[in-house]
Amino acid sequence: MTHELWYKKPATEWTDALPVGNGRLGAMVHGGVGREELQLNESTLWSGGPYQPTNPEALPNLAQVRELILAGRFEEAHALAQTHLLAKPYLQMSYQPAGNLFLDFKHEAIAGSYLRKLDLATGVATTRYGLLGSGFEPNAAQFTRQTFVSAADDLMVLKVSSSLPGTLAFEAWLDSPQEGDILAGDASVLSYRGHNFGKHGVPGQLSFGIDVHLRVEGGSVERRGRRLVVRDATSALFLIDMATSFTRFDDVSGDPEARLAARRSKLDAVDFDTLLANHIAAHRAQFDRFEIDLGVGRDDLPTDERIANFAKGDDPAFAALYVQYGRYLMISSSRPGTQPATLQGIWNKETRPPWGSKYTANINLQMNYWLPDPANLPEMMEPVIALAEDLAITGAEMARAHYGASGWVMHHNTDIWRATGPVDGAAWGVWPTGGAWLMAQLWDHARFDGRPEGLVRRLYGPLKGAVQFALDILVPLPGTDYLVTVPSISPENRHPFGSSLCAGPTMDNQILRDLFAAFAEAAEQLGEDADLSDAALAARQRLPEHRIGKAGQLQEWMEDWDMDVPEIHHRHVSHLYGLYPSDQIDLDTTPDLAAAVRRSLEIRGDEATGWGIGWRINLWARLREGERAHAVLQLLLSPSRSYANLFDAHPPFQIDGNFGGAAGILEMLVQSTEDAVWLLPALPASWPKGTLRGVRARGGVELDFGWDNGEVRWVRVWSAKNREITVHAGKTIRLSTLANEVMQHEFSASQW
Repeated sequence: MTHELWYKKPATEWTDALPVGNGRLGAMVHGGVGREELQLNESTLWSGGPYQPTNPEALPNLAQVRELILAGRFEEAHALAQTHLLAKPYLQMSYQPAGNLFLDFKHEAIAGSYLRKLDLATGVATTRYGLLGSGFEPNAAQFTRQTFVSAADDLMVLKVSSSLPGTLAFEAWLDSPQEGDILAGDASVLSYRGHNFGKHGVPGQLSFGIDVHLRVEGGSVERRGRRLVVRDATSALFLIDMATSFTRFDDVSGDPEARLAARRSKLDAVDFDTLLANHIAAHRAQFDRFEIDLGVGRDDLPTDERIANFAKGDDPAFAALYVQYGRYLMISSSRPGTQPATLQGIWNKETRPPWGSKYTANINLQMNYWLPDPANLPEMMEPVIALAEDLAITGAEMARAHYGASGWVMHHNTDIWRATGPVDGAAWGVWPTGGAWLMAQLWDHARFDGRPEGLVRRLYGPLKGAVQFALDILVPLPGTDYLVTVPSISPENRHPFGSSLCAGPTMDNQILRDLFAAFAEAAEQLGEDADLSDAALAARQRLPEHRIGKAGQLQEWMEDWDMDVPEIHHRHVSHLYGLYPSDQIDLDTTPDLAAAVRRSLEIRGDEATGWGIGWRINLWARLREGERAHAVLQLLLSPSRSYANLFDAHPPFQIDGNFGGAAGILEMLVQSTEDAVWLLPALPASWPKGTLRGVRARGGVELDFGWDNGEVRWVRVWSAKNREITVHAGKTIRLSTLANEVMQHEFSASQW
């Protein structure tokens, strides 16, 4: 089985280029013949600088907005909220491109010789072709470019080589869309020093640098102005690094010069083979933990053609490759010590990117991190834990200023400066449960890990703060015993009364159920805050229950408005959170609610944005409808929702669809609670035989298993603790495992 994306032609669009990264540094490799382009990113280069967008008008107007909503005067509530409740500024900062490295060649490729590929297993992008005019194949000069970003050495590497000595010639140059300039220097280096942009009244406060060091074998190199000119060489090695002055969300006092110099001093004597070996070893230590085989496929087709072909149903291996691509993107864009993956991972070419290429927390940030736990990349969650720790600081000030509340809040977006206020507009931003969802998801991460005490203690502070805020903002719904969030919205969806603003939307109730339960479990495990835990559980009992509407659907709001909304096929399916990613609704324990979810999905429709399709795959998988989930996967793996490089097309590019779609494929194969695992719960007929190795389940469990003719044949279970686990695989069995020992069970034909 190959783990490669490959093409017969260079990239002509940014979404044709191949991504490489190590969580801090990223590049898009275009693979042109006449010009190679590496579009460069550094994860801490954003617009603006430290800021706290509290609005002193918010708290004095909060009570009136609440009153208007509870009185059903939604348009008036919206107008007042739009005027007074939004953050100042009401827009956030955006992730920025650092620059571009260009190599200009004056040659052409031999027809039919061109190959461009990305090896997911090694993390190396390669371009190879024969040089026209250098002889007849197979004796013609073969040009090869290898690009990778090493996590081991924290460096970007590009090697350009020719199989015939003395035939390599090109000019290299560097630019940036940020304010700054190229430094004067010798023929061994190109350096750019610059400053970021300010935005929305927040001045740019970051300085940054890009260094490109060149080593040449054979021939000559000279500097001509802003270019390095190489002639008659055999190979050239570029070592590329970037740094900013970012230290923390409230500290930009770092020294990019010192950071660049420190890393450079460690690499002066390191050769390419050592750099490559170090990189591959570090990459494979993550990548090789997990294997998926769904059957044979069309490896003979270039990746862009496989996307167009997938709907034919003869390429199950492409779905497996998509999972591994999602894992590759996660390894490349989110590692311990780096920033979390943005809406575009670590890759962005625009100074004004779509939606700021930031962290949208009403689905997209969370979807980005659905994959790491089951796909055996738990360390890649660390940047999100660090994000929550930061937000608990900045969000505490926002909670006090906007709600008069304790704890902390995040609304539907944040950025590198950890701004947490309501932004973009009242229709989108006045949603106070983004932080609660983040903490509910991080508690699920703890469940996957088996709730180790160190992780639980680390999550406890932000978890407690999110609970304190929720308890402070819940208000009684007049005439009932319910507690509701108000003002709030069901993310981005307008109800029939001229607004999104409402009281107690279904999603908020679901999120807070998970949050309060998570905190109670954490408090009990640590033996802390019994009174607060009791208050959280008491409030949980007063949250509005799920309701089934007149069309048989799960209601999105407390009122039965679903069939009268302006956008009945809306991209968000927020009220279905209770089925996935939560487990409040399932086929076995709440069959009526599961049927209502199914009806809601039918009404909403399967066609949506890329990430919307990704969410729907997971929902259909939870309903154990493998054929429907696979049909939705075919919508995702199509030219309308996947670019040539397999980036998800919202459109435009958003990486959440990649992660959500990959997670959905795994959800079709494995589902779990902390006590039980379901194998092949939503297996489509097109994947009758396969294996999965290294998949993780809740409860701190790791599994390998294989199936044939749609039936599980064997399973291996491992856990770090002594435990018992129920395995549902057509037949239900109970397995006892000893700590760090593998338990294997064979399913004989007679058991079926």
